[in-house]
Amino acid sequence: MTAIDLPAATPSSRILNVVRLQFINTQTFVWVPALVLGGSWLITMAIYWIINAASDGAAGPMFGGGSQAPLWYFLAIGIQAMTMSFPFSQAMSLTRREFSLGSLAAASVSAAGMALVFVLLGLLEQATDGYGVNGWFAYLDWVWVAGPLAAWFIYFVASLLFFILGFWCATIYKRWGTAAVTTALLAIALVLLGFVAVVTLNEAWPGVWTWILDTGALGLAFWGALLAVVLAAGSYATLRRMPA
Repeated sequence: MTAIDLPAATPSSRILNVVRLQFINTQTFVWVPALVLGGSWLITMAIYWIINAASDGAAGPMFGGGSQAPLWYFLAIGIQAMTMSFPFSQAMSLTRREFSLGSLAAASVSAAGMALVFVLLGLLEQATDGYGVNGWFAYLDWVWVAGPLAAWFIYFVASLLFFILGFWCATIYKRWGTAAVTTALLAIALVLLGFVAVVTLNEAWPGVWTWILDTGALGLAFWGALLAVVLAAGSYATLRRMPA
């Protein structure tokens, strides 16, 4: 019998295998984010309708923080993507680079879907004047000022940033343990505190707020995308040094 030589797997196909590996558990990347989004939307709508009924429709525009819940959940997705899937990737002889890029690609697919849902909800809210009660969940003027496509990009970057943070925290935990994660979080808190102290002591808050307003949500999203690249590179550097 003549042996048949099968083509070797290309790097792109191996990265695609990681994407498939991450989506084997659809709860992590699909159903739980959808459940969190749907649940936070329902709770927010219930609160809006109660307020509207209690005020006889005179409450004015209502904005809630429930829309943040599905974005924050991407932090948990990043943690689960690392802790639950990395051992399987090693059993499949995938490299650390392939696992990192594939996980980021899977998160990008999930984040793109989440951002699309937010945009569709925002369009619905505009068409119905806040569901008829002047209540807003996905539509925020500051986010939508540059249009639906810009709003999609902003939601996408926010989701991806949370994922990368969770992924990196889980990588640090796997590499050095709980103490290292706690130390890293304390270091971040101290850096932020130092920034606040410098700005406050120099009475520079008016300039900071002016820069934020001038940059706008879309501009901040581009800065966020740059930060995501830096954080992704840092998480990969940590993953490379993690023992098998």
